[in-house]
Amino acid sequence: MGLHMTTTYTTLIQVPELKALQASRRPLMVFDCSFDLAEPAAGETQFTQTHIPGAVYAHLDRHLSAPKDPATGRPMPGAAVNGGRHPLPTRAAFAAWLGSVGLSNTMQAVVYDRQGANYCGRLWWMLKWVGMEAVAVLDGGLQAWQTAGGAVQSGPATVHPAANFTLAPELARLVATETVANDLKRAAQPGGPTIVDARGAPRFRGEVEPLDPVAGHIPGALNRPFTDNLGPDGRFKPAATLRAEFDALLAGRDPAGVVHHCGSGVSAVPNVLAMELAGLGRAALYAGSWSEWCSDPSRPVAQG
Repeated sequence: MGLHMTTTYTTLIQVPELKALQASRRPLMVFDCSFDLAEPAAGETQFTQTHIPGAVYAHLDRHLSAPKDPATGRPMPGAAVNGGRHPLPTRAAFAAWLGSVGLSNTMQAVVYDRQGANYCGRLWWMLKWVGMEAVAVLDGGLQAWQTAGGAVQSGPATVHPAANFTLAPELARLVATETVANDLKRAAQPGGPTIVDARGAPRFRGEVEPLDPVAGHIPGALNRPFTDNLGPDGRFKPAATLRAEFDALLAGRDPAGVVHHCGSGVSAVPNVLAMELAGLGRAALYAGSWSEWCSDPSRPVAQG
């Protein structure tokens, strides 16, 4: 038991490890981030039906993105740190929400979803961004938990006593559109930045675009669909496999220069996490992503 009292989980946590954490007296908070872009209420319905006991529900639009004005659909003035379909809230506003649901800086946070880490990765990244290192993704999500006989409950989220979550220096790197645009000029140079796009190949090539007004990708970007990080069991591939795949993708480019993006700064995070699992460090995130990039017609677009 003593081992689990001191282990801090910062990337992935396996089902048996979470069970042991629950059995220990260590301060722990579990977040369910289940979501569906096409049906924004679906994740909360899934949560109400089945969740890990004690879990708090984190809604992509309400909690993990800046609040939007219902009249315009745009973020409230001063509420967002970037653009795109899912702009990040300010660090202060996010920290206030974390405290309101009972998270304090001394806890271990565990995040999960039932969509292949697509949505809980966002909360993993945002907690790093507000300075909390002790956050891990439940490998395999709720499916792995239930397969292993983990306890579940239904009904509304458990209400935890409010806590004080204090902002600390950022442990994740956020990149702005201006930086990406300036970097394109240096991208061809040795040691220059490398943009990795996590969207599916047909969207990357510009053959389809279900969500944004312009189809295509940022010129020079490499494509690694976020689903490539998981094996058939829904868990992340072994570190050695991820390392070989990223080495092949980067083809000699410096991993420290990688900037990940997707459509709106959500599904890129599994690539960030996978690179870290592969031993390549914590790469940057362009959270505005394609939806912010293509909102300005003057920005270059590539297809094919």
